[in-house]
Amino acid sequence: MKVIIHIAAQVHGRVLVQEASASPAPLLVCFHGYSENAEQFLEVVTAIPGTSEWHVAVIQALHPFYDRKTRSVVASWMTKQDRDHAITDNVAYVTKAVETVRRQLGVKSPTAFLGFSQGTAMAYRSAYLTNQQCDGLIALAGDAPVEIETSAINRVPSILIGRGSADTWYDEQKLENDVTRLTRMGSSVEVCVFEGGHTWTDSFRTVAGAFLEKLRHSG
Repeated sequence: MKVIIHIAAQVHGRVLVQEASASPAPLLVCFHGYSENAEQFLEVVTAIPGTSEWHVAVIQALHPFYDRKTRSVVASWMTKQDRDHAITDNVAYVTKAVETVRRQLGVKSPTAFLGFSQGTAMAYRSAYLTNQQCDGLIALAGDAPVEIETSAINRVPSILIGRGSADTWYDEQKLENDVTRLTRMGSSVEVCVFEGGHTWTDSFRTVAGAFLEKLRHSG
């Protein structure tokens, strides 16, 4: 007879932070996609207009591996194996990461979360399943995981969802499902459908920048 035994273990994660031009400043917490790393994603995110006014923290996933082509170290948030354990570990990791960033930097309201592709699910989980403040969420090319529906209503007041018109993974039906669910949960949902696929575009960055600027002034 085969038996699976799960062992809790402590591992160290990495958070890459670009400080704002002045402090205290609002906080933008970011989650990269599959086979990306914090350094790569920080460059992508800080190309959003207005992010120099924010402390930008990119949390790198806990499961590193080598990219076969570039041999650079990249990471993944989880696989389908032991998924529930991975969710619990990741939520605890993000909670500690955000608390540490807040303690070490001069942070003021608002706080926003941002995720791309695989990292989008982690942005949702972090916004809904941790005890961390979240005034707005940007979700690009990834759907909202089912487990957030167990959280408190009105947890995230404002959400921006981005989808490329040619994205075959995060398709139109998934977008419609997310808008319906999140609106039902009490969030104000803005949608940006842009020309392109499963990727970032300058047009979406412009919309994301406007979303963050609105949050910053409301904060």
